[in-house]
Amino acid sequence: MVLDFRLDDPTPADPRRHWTALDPEARDACYDNTRAVADSARQIAARDAASAAYRAAHPGHLDRPYGPGARNALDLYPARDGTAPCLVFLHGGYWQRGARELFACFAEGPNAAGWSVAMVGYTLAPEARLTQIAAEIGTALDWLAAQGPAHGIRGPLVLSGWSAGALLTAVQLGHPAVAAGLAISGVYDLAPIRQTGLDAKLGLSDAEVETLSPLRLPAVGKPLCIAYGTGELPALIHDARNLHALRAAAHAPGPLLPVPGAEHFSVLDALRRPDGILVRAAHALLVG
Repeated sequence: MVLDFRLDDPTPADPRRHWTALDPEARDACYDNTRAVADSARQIAARDAASAAYRAAHPGHLDRPYGPGARNALDLYPARDGTAPCLVFLHGGYWQRGARELFACFAEGPNAAGWSVAMVGYTLAPEARLTQIAAEIGTALDWLAAQGPAHGIRGPLVLSGWSAGALLTAVQLGHPAVAAGLAISGVYDLAPIRQTGLDAKLGLSDAEVETLSPLRLPAVGKPLCIAYGTGELPALIHDARNLHALRAAAHAPGPLLPVPGAEHFSVLDALRRPDGILVRAAHALLVG
């Protein structure tokens, strides 16, 4: 489902409005965040180094298996107060790249704010279909609900994800263990993805497009903050705005949160500080 905004919308025009006229390279460019951000390689390298350092400094609750797969594991960063909220973070990489270990540094801000954090790993495509990946997130949430207290995590779970993880966040918002969601810089309609080079490993089916695209699903009534950087690719900005509009029409709670000046990678800097806009947004979901 695509909801068109007014012609005077200040957001850059969505190139997908002329999707059938785009050649394969132009379609790929609509979703190529790495190419769109000039210093993406530097940002990624800095993130990976900071995450390795954070894991090394907090080794007590890492690599907790929640399922049978090699990537079915969580890294837990419990707060001193076991009743504190827990941010459950899902990494990005278009469901075919990335790992929980590479995002550990983004536990820093919530931890400093007194929250617990759980970084979730999941099987990547093509080893797993997106249907399986989404189900694995549900299994990880089951594990946290049952086993979290033994690891000092007894508070409400706020499910969050970035990029590909944002779609998984929206899909699993209805899980009974989830109190609220924070979706960051996500893609929320899989139909165009299916017609790009990204689908070579995903192999998306008709059923997956219909059942795993948040823009094609009924709105879940739990609070969901939908965040994006104002410097993101237009496709991602429009998906965020479209999803918020869809939820608002259904009276589902949660704000649309543009992060000023941020692009697809720098937007997560707001999770590195306890006063970062994304940390504050997560807190507001539980007190608003």
